[in-house]
Amino acid sequence: MMTKTYIGLGSNLGDSEQILREAVAKLRTLGVVAVSKLYQSPPMGPQDQPHYYNAVAQLNTHLEPLALLDELQRIENEAGRVRLRRWGERTLDLDLLLYAEKNIINERLTVPHIGILERDFVVIPLLDLDPTLQVRGQSLQSLDLVQHSTLSALVDQTWAN
Repeated sequence: MMTKTYIGLGSNLGDSEQILREAVAKLRTLGVVAVSKLYQSPPMGPQDQPHYYNAVAQLNTHLEPLALLDELQRIENEAGRVRLRRWGERTLDLDLLLYAEKNIINERLTVPHIGILERDFVVIPLLDLDPTLQVRGQSLQSLDLVQHSTLSALVDQTWAN
């Protein structure tokens, strides 16, 4: 049985658009993928770094949550992922945002992703993929940050094809 998951993609080092495009291609080896528009957003942490490119992928996959996490980390590492500092620059960041309706809390993984409801660079791309999406019973469409977003859309859903 296929499970519907959502994966946040982010990059602000190197050729971010190309890095994200390659990450989506690798996600397609794990199941059926649909992608949001591609956005640019100011950094959440230290401001002395480039803006981020962000998107969300919907991935329908057979993988269990921890196996999927392992694959996401493998893709990050293959992209030359570096973590220079907390909330700092990233070549590639892949976050498992939602795994079906499941709540998962263990030492390696928390789903729904912590902070999902406070981050416009996650919520807006999620709404591209499913305008009726709810997280923990909260309609994403009704969140204040949807009206006060800092994102700029760069490209529509065709960017990763």
